[in-house]
Amino acid sequence: MGALTISQVRKSYGAADILKGIDLSIDAGEFLILVGPSGCGKSTLLAMIAGLEHPTSGAIHIGDRDVTYLPSKDRDIAMVFQSYALYPNMNVAQNIAFGLEMRKVPKAQRDETVQRVSKLLQIDHLLDRKPGQLSGGQRQRVAMGRALARDPKLFLFDEPLSNLDAKLRIEMRAEIKLLHQRTRTTTVYVTHDQVEAMTLGDRIAVMRDGMVQQFGTPEEIYTRPANRFVAEFIGSPTMNFVTAERQQQGLRAQGVTLPVSAQQQASIDAAITGNGGCLYGLRPEHIRLADDGVPGKLVMIEPTGPETYLLVDTPLGQITSRVAGNPHLNVGDAVRLQWAAESAHLFDASSEKRLA
Repeated sequence: MGALTISQVRKSYGAADILKGIDLSIDAGEFLILVGPSGCGKSTLLAMIAGLEHPTSGAIHIGDRDVTYLPSKDRDIAMVFQSYALYPNMNVAQNIAFGLEMRKVPKAQRDETVQRVSKLLQIDHLLDRKPGQLSGGQRQRVAMGRALARDPKLFLFDEPLSNLDAKLRIEMRAEIKLLHQRTRTTTVYVTHDQVEAMTLGDRIAVMRDGMVQQFGTPEEIYTRPANRFVAEFIGSPTMNFVTAERQQQGLRAQGVTLPVSAQQQASIDAAITGNGGCLYGLRPEHIRLADDGVPGKLVMIEPTGPETYLLVDTPLGQITSRVAGNPHLNVGDAVRLQWAAESAHLFDASSEKRLA
């Protein structure tokens, strides 16, 4: 059994089904990301792992222990919240040591732990300050320090970076990744930010409407999304989609023949009959400007520095392309777009599931 195993967990409030049979298992030392839009059930699932909520049915194991209905204090977990949840009347050292004090840990051991944890998080020079004298990033480090001092079997993070500005989010994201590399403590991290999910997780569970849509490594989820929702949710700018019809050979949309590989053709032939529909997906970075290809007109240019996002009006609809550098184009310019057949993602038009 893994370090954390969630088996057929369901949660209902009256007639409302919040979680609809969640199955997940991660090994000791893994970093699991629960990602999805607001209301998908990820925070409810985290609350049940923490013991703050109980499932309607199903089981949760931490290691070999069934903790499904065990109180939080007996689960050997530590949680970091979005709101920091620091005691304003205590200094940093007292906040970090508070949980140890409640567990009657001897003072000498508490002091040693505070020094060790504060050095690890580079806040040892702030131990005498109160939370009101700290920046947002420093307060989040203190909250992480309080969790680290417990030396738990499981770290739980509930959108810990949501209250920080963009620059600080990037810095703290790196801090959390480095912290996990040093401690190798099993971690479950909830976020709605797909960039956090891709950069932090060993494995990601993409959730929607109380169900796991796909569970895998960041590479698996990005390169082989299980369905249209995952393909659209993971990746920025989002994947382009074209609704196409099956032809005797290949796919066609709005009078444009779409390139497919031999392997893709076999998938189309196996899954789609007659002139059935197919969703043809393209990541923006796979679409390039060329002298030949699908014609279009530039309707928007978004320079980001190292890359530029181009929104192009084409016979296939509006297509977003992500190109390197500055292509020195203007809105209204005529362009042509090309891509390799192998870069396309094919989904069934009705079920929106990936074609095998």
